[in-house]
Amino acid sequence: MIFTVSTGKTMEEQEYHIPPLFSVGPAQIGLGLLLFLALVHRRHDLSLLSLLVIILMAATRLWAKASIRRIACEYRIDKEKLFPGEKLTLNVVTANNKLLPIRHRVEIPVAAALHPKENKTRLIREDTLWWHQQSRFQWDLFGRSRGVHPIGPPHILTGDLFAFFFKEKTMGQSGEVIVFPRLVPLQPLILPRRDFFGAPGAASPVQDPVYILGTRDYQHGQPAKRIHWKASARHSRLQEKVFESTVREKALILIEVSAFAAQAAAAEFERTLEVAGSLARQLLKRGSSVGLAANAVLTGRETGLTPVAGTSQQLSLILEALARMRLEPKGELIDGVLRQADLPWGLSSVYFCLEADQRLTAMRQYLLQRRIPMLAFACRTEKQPAGRSTQNLDRLYFDGLSSRKPVF
Repeated sequence: MIFTVSTGKTMEEQEYHIPPLFSVGPAQIGLGLLLFLALVHRRHDLSLLSLLVIILMAATRLWAKASIRRIACEYRIDKEKLFPGEKLTLNVVTANNKLLPIRHRVEIPVAAALHPKENKTRLIREDTLWWHQQSRFQWDLFGRSRGVHPIGPPHILTGDLFAFFFKEKTMGQSGEVIVFPRLVPLQPLILPRRDFFGAPGAASPVQDPVYILGTRDYQHGQPAKRIHWKASARHSRLQEKVFESTVREKALILIEVSAFAAQAAAAEFERTLEVAGSLARQLLKRGSSVGLAANAVLTGRETGLTPVAGTSQQLSLILEALARMRLEPKGELIDGVLRQADLPWGLSSVYFCLEADQRLTAMRQYLLQRRIPMLAFACRTEKQPAGRSTQNLDRLYFDGLSSRKPVF
């Protein structure tokens, strides 16, 4: 990702002062009085010194004003998406495309979750640029926590070599770094099938060799491995196996955010997102199609729905949606998200919530009407003080579904 600083009129430009002794207002007035008195008393040495200082002050002002012209800056990050604990590199190149040498400083605002030092939000470097020269700066940043973290816009301060006066330019464009939720190992999860509501693959042309429905007379062109030899001997003619049709496993991960936000359960919310992302990874790895639906506010996105798919990019899309989620509900999950979604046939669902409540009951009834089987996980199985909730965090994962050791 590359961002370029141009010298157009769309950028803010203001004069930036680093006040030396003679650039302070009272000192300037004193310098003028000193020159006047030196001339009155015919102190030529003192008059010459005062005049030189005044000329130097005026020249450095003009120098600083011209220093901002024909300046270019480019910054690049080597990755836009990463997992917690991973490193990304930020490279900045500034160029002075004129004959006038300058002193410049680059300041780049970054999120505290990315800064190499904790609780810091700015990256600062200074250097001198001679005529037609470039400077290169590099920082190693680290993704400390899940979320969407901004970088920029950068500020460039240029001035004279004495650092008496500066001019500043502010970029109008910034970037973002997406830190995915941490992935944790999960025990294999068997999704509830739609067999309870009918044959799961009755409408599919794909046949599953595991499920044998019966035999029929051998059809010309079928492979020999489908011949049922015992049935053929019993009927005195060739018989072939008839298999049950099957479909690709489809799963929708549901996250109910309202209770997490109402009880400020940030730790449980983060843990839930970790398991939801890890579950999506597990299901996609075994060939399932997976989608995501949540009633959360997403940074930079309007909807919390990721359609069910099994493409190679689906895991990245789901993890990005989880990274953008904030602990802030947006309407109800059923009315605001699911009723507007086009859910595919043969879908199973996995529901995550803070605790068993009326929303869980309503979701179960809604999915039952849609003939969608559901597997529910509640973070808290009983009422408990909020301050002690993290001690029972493992209750979220029934039957040892998850461990605390991260994959990434």
